[in-house]
Amino acid sequence: MFKLPDLPYSYDALAPTLSAEAMRLHHDKHHAGYIQKTNELLKDTGRRGDNLENVVRDAARSGDRKLFNQAAQAWNHAFYWHCMTPARNAPGNTLAAAIQHDFGGMDALRAKFVETGAGHFASGWVWLLAKQGRLLVVATHDADNLIAHTHSGTPLLVCDLWEHAYYLDYRNVRKKFLETWFDKIANWDFATAQFDAAHNSAGGWCFADDETALAA
Repeated sequence: MFKLPDLPYSYDALAPTLSAEAMRLHHDKHHAGYIQKTNELLKDTGRRGDNLENVVRDAARSGDRKLFNQAAQAWNHAFYWHCMTPARNAPGNTLAAAIQHDFGGMDALRAKFVETGAGHFASGWVWLLAKQGRLLVVATHDADNLIAHTHSGTPLLVCDLWEHAYYLDYRNVRKKFLETWFDKIANWDFATAQFDAAHNSAGGWCFADDETALAA
């Protein structure tokens, strides 16, 4: 069974980009709900949940949409918390070179990321990923994510496009949220670590890396 991972920072650490009220609601209610429902569904089916990544992939392969939606959202949110930081930073040398090569620089990447996220219809996620030696920006619908699909690439950063992620602070202006998120709290140290892991054929971050993520 799975436990709700702690945030990597305090609830108010990302203010004013994201308020403490928004973070408490998002983490303590929405993310906690996905964890709880994942555990309930696993219990109901008699399945074990010793690895959330495998739960997500197995649910996707078997077509169990109910379990997939809850488990994938549990994973997406855990990954998302690490994609933000109160300490502003910049891409490391390896990632910076790839951004320059594939997008023409940070300004062009920012424009692509914001455009893709703002233009995405309804709920979902916008990702920066590394795939076959290239960087790409893609959006996924609802709970869908990259780990559910074979050869979909390694996620470097993700931003939540569900309204519960930004509505308290930005109302319906998703573009403003994305611009501020990218400029102020995107965690480029984490993205660089993910990029280097992909380049070295390592696994990168997984849910169990959070010490509180797995129940005894």
